[in-house]
Amino acid sequence: MTTKLLLIVGPTAVGKTDLSLKIAQKFNGEIISGDSMQIYRNLDIGTAKVSMTERKIIKHYLIDICQVDQSYSVADFIDQCQFIIDLIKQKHKLPMIVGGTGFYLQALLDNFHLGGIQSTGKVELRRKWEAFAQAEGKDALWQKLNKIDPLAAKKIPPANQRRIIRALEVQQLTNKLFSAQHDFRQSNFDPLILGLNFDRQLLYQRINQRVDLMFQQGLLAEARWLYDQGPGLPAGKGIGYKELFPYFAGQTTLADAKELIKKNSRHYAKRQLTWFRNKMKVTWLDPTDTDFEKQAFDKIDKWLQKG
Repeated sequence: MTTKLLLIVGPTAVGKTDLSLKIAQKFNGEIISGDSMQIYRNLDIGTAKVSMTERKIIKHYLIDICQVDQSYSVADFIDQCQFIIDLIKQKHKLPMIVGGTGFYLQALLDNFHLGGIQSTGKVELRRKWEAFAQAEGKDALWQKLNKIDPLAAKKIPPANQRRIIRALEVQQLTNKLFSAQHDFRQSNFDPLILGLNFDRQLLYQRINQRVDLMFQQGLLAEARWLYDQGPGLPAGKGIGYKELFPYFAGQTTLADAKELIKKNSRHYAKRQLTWFRNKMKVTWLDPTDTDFEKQAFDKIDKWLQKG
C-alpha cells in the first residue's frame, strides 16, 4: 500500500513556506522540513525557519532537533522522516515535505538505506579504494564490486566511481550487500512534487532582498554566536554563517561578507534548480502567475482523488 506524500521544492527565497502553509491548512497537512540547516537550534534567521506562530498553526517536524556541534546525515533524515510520515498518516493527515535539500528528498523517495555505517575506518577504507581505482582503473574497481555484489554492479555503471566505492564500503563496514541496503525497486510513496520557480533575475533579486532582511532581523548577532561556539562545527558550514566568520576574524569587511552571502546564495539556488530538474520528477509552477495558488490546489486535488 502506497502513502501519499506531497513535496514542495524549489530554490531558496522562491516562496515555498508561504505556499506550504496554505496547502497544509486547506488539505489537513503537517509539514516536515526538508532543509538540512533548519535542524539546528538557535539558527533561526540564517536558515529562514517558519515562525513559532506559524508552527502553532501547522505542526512542523525536523526543526530545532540538533545542537550546532552535532552531525546530521541523510541516513538520519531518512530514518526520522519515515517514522514521522507514518505518524502523520496515522493521524489521517497529509504528510508534506518542504525544503530545498534535493539530495535528502531524492534519497527518501528512492528508498536509500544508508544507516548502520560507523565512521571508524571509513576514511581509510575510502582512500584504499580510491588508490586502487587510480592504480588499476575504474573498470577494475567495478569488477571488484561485480564479484562481491553483482546486483549492485548491474545498477551502477563503471564510470560512477563514487557510488561503486560507496557500495564496497557498505559491504565491508556492515558485512551486508549494498543491494540489500538499497532497495532498487520503487518506494512505497505515491509522491506529488510541486516545484516553484520564476524568472532568474527576479529570483536573484528576491535572494538579495532576503539577505538584506536577514541582516535587519539580526543575522550578524546570530552568526557571531555560532562563531563563538568554536571552529569546525557542522552548522558552521551553512551559507549565511560561514561567510561572516572571516569578518569576525578581522580578515574581511562586513560589506564584502554580505555580498559573498548573496553571491553564494544565488549560486546555491542555481544548483538547487539543476538538481530538481535533473534528478526528480517535478511539476513546476510559477508563483508570479495570477492563479498560481489555484493551480497548486487543483493539481493536489486531482492527485488525491486518484486514490
